[in-house]
Amino acid sequence: MAALILHHYDGSPFAEKARLMLGYKGLAWQSVKIPVILPKPDVVALTGGYRRTPILQAGADVYCDTALIAQVLEARQPAPTLFPASAPLAPLLAQWADSTLFWTAIPYTMQPAGLAEVFKGLPPEALKAFAADRAPFTAGMRRQTLADATVALAAHLAALDAQLADGRAFLFGAETSIADFSVAHCLWYVRRGGPVGAIVARHAALSAWLDRVLAFGHGRPEPLSSAQALEIAAGAAAYAPVTVQPGLGFEAGQAVTVTPTDYGLDPVAGALVGLTADEVVVARRDERAGLVHVHFPRIAYQVKKEQA
Repeated sequence: MAALILHHYDGSPFAEKARLMLGYKGLAWQSVKIPVILPKPDVVALTGGYRRTPILQAGADVYCDTALIAQVLEARQPAPTLFPASAPLAPLLAQWADSTLFWTAIPYTMQPAGLAEVFKGLPPEALKAFAADRAPFTAGMRRQTLADATVALAAHLAALDAQLADGRAFLFGAETSIADFSVAHCLWYVRRGGPVGAIVARHAALSAWLDRVLAFGHGRPEPLSSAQALEIAAGAAAYAPVTVQPGLGFEAGQAVTVTPTDYGLDPVAGALVGLTADEVVVARRDERAGLVHVHFPRIAYQVKKEQA
């Protein structure tokens, strides 16, 4: 079984979600640190253009989006589960957290006091480069103002705190679920904002819950270079089994693009090799990574046939 390789950087909220899920499952993994901003040539070699962080690699299979990464980790090690039967709504709350809560936490944290803490020690040129890199990444999105985000975040945190007020250990009760990790990475980022993180500390039950989730840690990472990761992909002899299910509007081998529907709208082109209600997979060749299979969730991604 191919080793798990996480491509990430320390300050990425979604990477923290993936690291915590790896820690929760006690998994060993190889850690490739990637650049915070473009250019990211080794990431693009694996993904074909998708540049959200993190990505998970297993041989020549590349998994994009933490919603899908969670499913991969669950299949690799089912216990402890991310999807307990007692919490059927957990994936829906996770989806809310990864979108609505996340895009409330970001503008709130990036107010001047939080910005100074998150980027403490970096020269002004680095901050300008980060802002320039992220501007096209979220082009077309209507971002919340600080005033709007402050009101919304206060309401979201109060509701989450009320959910935990009965003394339950996790959001859906005694069992941990994917929802805990999706909410936690957003609040982890707010806490990184130093003084602005006080908005979380005002909620005792929520703060204690966040400490419990963060205590899962990051599992057992070992460093790996991006060059080594590309060599592993190029040398892989097999792929995860996939199929194109009939009746979903596409045929195996069709040239398609896959693009997120919210932000980071960089299309990935390839030949369709897998399609279900949960996942879409394209095969693409890179001169350094070889033939890779790039996997995306079906929800929140658009699959389009390429024009002949």
